[in-house]
Amino acid sequence: MKKTFVTKEKLEEIARSYPTPFYLYDEKGIRENVKELYDAFSWNPGFKEYFAVKATPNPFLIQILHEYGCGCDCSSMTELMLSEAVGITGHDVMFSSNDTPEEEFKKAAEVGGIINLDDITHIEKVEHVLGALPKTMSCRYNPGGLFKISNSIMDNPGDAKYGMTDGQIEEAFRVMMDKGVEEFGIHAFLASNTVSNEYYPMLAKVLFELAVRLHQKTGAKISFINLSGGIGIPYRPEQEKNDIHVIGEGVRKVYEEVLVPAGMGDVALYTELGRYMLGPYGCLVTRAINEKHTHKEYIGVDACAVNLMRPAMYGAYHHITVMGKEEEPCDHLYDVTGSLCENNDKFAIDRELPRIDMGDLLVIHDTGAHGFSMGYNYNGKLKSSEILLKEDGSFQLIRRAETPEDYFATFDFCDVLKNMKY
Repeated sequence: MKKTFVTKEKLEEIARSYPTPFYLYDEKGIRENVKELYDAFSWNPGFKEYFAVKATPNPFLIQILHEYGCGCDCSSMTELMLSEAVGITGHDVMFSSNDTPEEEFKKAAEVGGIINLDDITHIEKVEHVLGALPKTMSCRYNPGGLFKISNSIMDNPGDAKYGMTDGQIEEAFRVMMDKGVEEFGIHAFLASNTVSNEYYPMLAKVLFELAVRLHQKTGAKISFINLSGGIGIPYRPEQEKNDIHVIGEGVRKVYEEVLVPAGMGDVALYTELGRYMLGPYGCLVTRAINEKHTHKEYIGVDACAVNLMRPAMYGAYHHITVMGKEEEPCDHLYDVTGSLCENNDKFAIDRELPRIDMGDLLVIHDTGAHGFSMGYNYNGKLKSSEILLKEDGSFQLIRRAETPEDYFATFDFCDVLKNMKY
């Protein structure tokens, strides 16, 4: 059984100030987790986590991570602007994008970030925008084929739109060296949300061996290797969580086996974790407002796929706790639904849960990453508030809920809207 990081009494207290649905984040859990990550990779003096802003783009949470040395991994203009707004600039910013507009490369350079190229053709684009290439550049690698661990297919990089081939990344290094680039990094993302301590060491081996080949063939100085994301979280109660210390030790062994003998024992390691950093430390809190008895038993809640689209988009599992009924038998079979005019707007299908009464608070677990950030406004639905549960038990609004005025703001050129009452 998954445990919540908050009590029913505290949720009711919060809901008296900020109506459901809302996102709630656990400051204590976030701080403990980031300290564990840095401890697990403390053997590498240059280690740095670049938090994947796309996962949870909230400046209050990003600032907490920055206190421990985390930078920002950005992939768009607004993410770069958000990073800059909270004071994270220079090489604390990694810009990893694809199909990139020129103005975004310009903004990345303005904030002093490291540009991580997805495509060899982007060399010319960056040079055109900036006049010259920065002294430090990075390239994203895609080995193609299937990525396997112990004969289990983890993902299919060959079907991904990201990264360069072996030949392309070697050519990119040569071209950029001729154009004045002095230090290089390499990056790859080969599998998503892995619940396995083997993934990162296997990925590290691929990238470390690539780094040695590139250094030997081109003479390029490789300053850092970005292991990207991919360390997942256990969404289901029966899954065992990753052990970041075992993962860090596994990467260390490969580092010493591959890089150190090649004279590359000074290479810094970077990560760009999102889900691992915040996923378990956020939940979506919603209230049961309708029940329907037809061909199935339905519980309607005041949240919908606008607030959390992963179940509708991916069929993703998120555990649900009915607050105050944790010890009651799960002897009712429900579909837990939102109110969108779409039949896939369901947080759970045929889920065994305790009896749910109207007004019950439901906690939808593990939504701290790729939860709020993937929201949208279909059906005119509005995004919820985000709240931080602080270490001392107090709570802070860190993003207010949207209002109808926000929804209509982009229509302010229409005279008819002047008569609307919000």
